[in-house]
Amino acid sequence: MRVVVDRVSKTYTDRLGHGVAALDDVSLAVGSEEFLALLGPSGCGKSTLLNIVAGLTAPSAGGVYLEGGLAPGRAATAMVFQEFALFPWRTVQANIEFGLEEAGLGAAARAARAREHVQLTGLAGFEGKYPHQLSGGMRQRVGIARALAVDPAVLLMDEPFSALDAQTRQLMQEELLAIWERTRKTIVYVTHNIQEAVFMADRVVVLSRRPGRVLATIPIALGRPRTEAMLGAPAFAAAADRIWSLIRSQAQAALREGMA
Repeated sequence: MRVVVDRVSKTYTDRLGHGVAALDDVSLAVGSEEFLALLGPSGCGKSTLLNIVAGLTAPSAGGVYLEGGLAPGRAATAMVFQEFALFPWRTVQANIEFGLEEAGLGAAARAARAREHVQLTGLAGFEGKYPHQLSGGMRQRVGIARALAVDPAVLLMDEPFSALDAQTRQLMQEELLAIWERTRKTIVYVTHNIQEAVFMADRVVVLSRRPGRVLATIPIALGRPRTEAMLGAPAFAAAADRIWSLIRSQAQAALREGMA
């Protein structure tokens, strides 16, 4: 499934009735089976753009188009959020089945599909646990399994590992890439972490400070599958340096704006 974002703008109205521009004339395309990262300074509209792609927020101008066949009953998109967004009263198995329930899948089919994704995400043995009994990394695995279980054409991820400690975050990045290698989902991944974006993505789209505009699209010249050893590769450093050179002044300006 290919995603086309065509001249999307978004303006919100604040509590005083003033218009606040979040995105301005953003155009980009995500290829089928591509892993694309969206990166920019805080408040640049990354999450807003992701919500527009998901259909959770309407653009003020422009549109988003999904190109490619979609089988009947298959979800176009599914979202993995920064906060784990699990139902605390549901077990791991029941959390994973939630989207399948909403889609009207029968109990036996739901259970079988959930078991497949328990195995895919390394949750075997934890099916009967509740979210409060799991580590942060395990809870986010449940969120990923729940999103993948509905077999979305496009997987949207909004800073899914930002709440995790550094070691767990690195491990989860590697696990997500392994899942992507197996499923080849089209993924749009929002992050504010340059190293994470370079390590995971095929391309990185860099947004300006608010209102978000596309500053540049950076192809990542690293092979796949990605390995931790690539973090020291010249191509990794070159891409990270290029992205930082683009957003440093933008981040400084956003910081000053936030302090004003």
